[in-house]
Amino acid sequence: MSEQTIDFRRAHFVTSAPDIHHLPDDQGMEIAFAGRSNAGKSSALNTLTDHRGLAHTSKRPGRTQLINVFRLDDDKRLIDLPGYGFAKVPLEMKLQWQEKLAQYLEERRCLKGLVVLMDIRHPLKDLDFNMIRWGVAAQMPVLVLLTKADKLKQAEKQKTLRTVKATLAELEGEVTVQLFSSLKGTGREPALAVLNGWFQRHDDETQPF
Repeated sequence: MSEQTIDFRRAHFVTSAPDIHHLPDDQGMEIAFAGRSNAGKSSALNTLTDHRGLAHTSKRPGRTQLINVFRLDDDKRLIDLPGYGFAKVPLEMKLQWQEKLAQYLEERRCLKGLVVLMDIRHPLKDLDFNMIRWGVAAQMPVLVLLTKADKLKQAEKQKTLRTVKATLAELEGEVTVQLFSSLKGTGREPALAVLNGWFQRHDDETQPF
């Protein structure tokens, strides 16, 4: 087994796709980022890649309506999925977003890991739990980032972390839960270690004997 640390700062934008048919070839490995529209998904991607302008952020939740692709190298990509659960958009648009999400999750074979972002002040909403449960059912590793951790005091953060860990442990899957703050940089290195491990595992599995 060869150890190789991926430089996430090399991430660069490739394309915004309206559906999976406009994505790069279904080869290599992708890690997808999913979360409610106000969970701070774009900010987290920028923090993880140390690239302030990689993923566009907005004060208006629901801005990410396409599948955004960021390439790390020839066969490794990060995917920013459309945000879900935002109330102030038309029902038709919600249904379109859900359809894109479902199609990507169910049909994209190179998807090998799922990052689910949840605002630590409002964790485990139904859509979040369903997303995590889907990852576990697909035997996919899941990293849960409790974002905006800087908004809570230390005792509250730890209490929420313990509660979420205990709840998700019942799913009996490969689920890692971490505190995260784009503002403070909290949790950046532990999260990168998890993602790097997933990519490394994929490389080991695809290397010829």
